[in-house]
Amino acid sequence: MRYRLVKENPKKYGSMTEILKIGTRASPLALAQAYETRDRLLAAFPDLTIEIVELTTTGDKILDRPLAEVGGKGLFTKELDEALADGRADISVHSMKDLETSIPSDQALGAVLEREDVRDAFISPKAARLEDLPAGSVVGTSSLRRQAQIKLKRPDLEVVTFRGNVQTRLRKLAEGQADATLLAMAGLNRLDKTDVVSSALEPEFMLPAVAQGAIAITYRKGDQKVAHWLGALNHEPTRIRVTAERAMLATLDGSCRTPIAGLAEFTPDGQMRLRALVANPEGTLCYQAERLGPPDEAEAMGIDAGRELKALMGDDFFG
Repeated sequence: MRYRLVKENPKKYGSMTEILKIGTRASPLALAQAYETRDRLLAAFPDLTIEIVELTTTGDKILDRPLAEVGGKGLFTKELDEALADGRADISVHSMKDLETSIPSDQALGAVLEREDVRDAFISPKAARLEDLPAGSVVGTSSLRRQAQIKLKRPDLEVVTFRGNVQTRLRKLAEGQADATLLAMAGLNRLDKTDVVSSALEPEFMLPAVAQGAIAITYRKGDQKVAHWLGALNHEPTRIRVTAERAMLATLDGSCRTPIAGLAEFTPDGQMRLRALVANPEGTLCYQAERLGPPDEAEAMGIDAGRELKALMGDDFFG
């Protein structure tokens, strides 16, 4: 059977087209994720014609300040949302950790691709592990989650802001602007850049960002053909895991302004274990919660863990 994108109702879907347009940020990592999505779609539906629509987001333009100061995760999705709304794109591909817990009302989550490595990578020309860095060493990162956990482990280190894509951060490290940096193993795997990794940080040492390693694909609500295609790409075990993590994050009303970490994993007996952490940016206060339960209660587990952390934090935890 041939599947082609034919939009029967121009008022609802935009102009008639046989091309499925994938909206993506223009960074090398974002493009790698868009290409992976394209290849998976073509493997499932060989007769599709697919076009990649590259967009530069506000978050890509503002590189001199932490995200927490300029608007948060939404800076990486605003232009993609607009492209979906006006028909320039039919689907948008996101690093799921950058996707707000509440997506626009005219969109739906069509698929979550199988999760990559969830760990953070420690990269340094001066030490093999974070534990081995000399006191006073400078670590560059744009993530308050990483900053807080670094400070928890190594209060003797200095943490400075590193913004930019993977290549930019590696260049800054090579230029000596810091002694070490941390990046997601998933992104380095997708870019075939694992040769730069000094060591991978296990979740027991540093809990990853919510949905780290997962790719999310959104589309216009009501577009049944696109929903059908994306349904073939969805990896249900990953979707269940990130549902728990994102429910915890949403309950905490978390964003990149708040150092929050979370990871849900399946246990050998088929249960799901959720670990969650919230800390202050200075790494002087930290609370953790854990849940174990059946996967079909993923959202409830996340909400419950989030409520526990919220109660532990109190109203003035973030000032």
